[in-house]
Amino acid sequence: MATKKVTQVVLDEVFDSKDCRHYLNGKLNVLHCHHYATLYTQLADDCTMLDAKQMLAECAEDAFYAVLSSYYEAHGLTSIADRVAIAEEYYAVVGLGKMKVEFLGSEGGAVELVHSHVDEGWIKKWGKRDEPVNFIGSGYIAALFAAVLGKPTRSFDVREIASIVSGANKSEFVVAAN
Repeated sequence: MATKKVTQVVLDEVFDSKDCRHYLNGKLNVLHCHHYATLYTQLADDCTMLDAKQMLAECAEDAFYAVLSSYYEAHGLTSIADRVAIAEEYYAVVGLGKMKVEFLGSEGGAVELVHSHVDEGWIKKWGKRDEPVNFIGSGYIAALFAAVLGKPTRSFDVREIASIVSGANKSEFVVAAN
């Protein structure tokens, strides 16, 4: 009988009682409830002085790129399949939702979210809307593609083409190399 090897994320969770901080695999980790996450997403959406939606996506890209890249290095992960599996699992572990990378390559790819903490929280708080709100998810996906392929941040553009917050069964993202 054949057995399938499954790559699973290894979590080293530490609580620093002096500074009251949680760390996952040596990186500071803060999980916000959907109320807080939707509020700062709404702030980014409402901001007219600058492109705060892009800023939120880029902050997420920078933060998650560091997390994923250091994880891959620390655990000696070199295969694309293993790196993708870890990134999908990490997305769920930090409470952002359930992600499936449909395809990934140097020119781009596609990602689906079957569940999204931000989208589902937004619907509970304010109801559905026409435009996507998953700026954090977009940043995570950009980080995932760059980290998996060993490229720097800002190497990929992510566009949400279907959204749970807009009534779709799943959120869909297309990724293109810059």
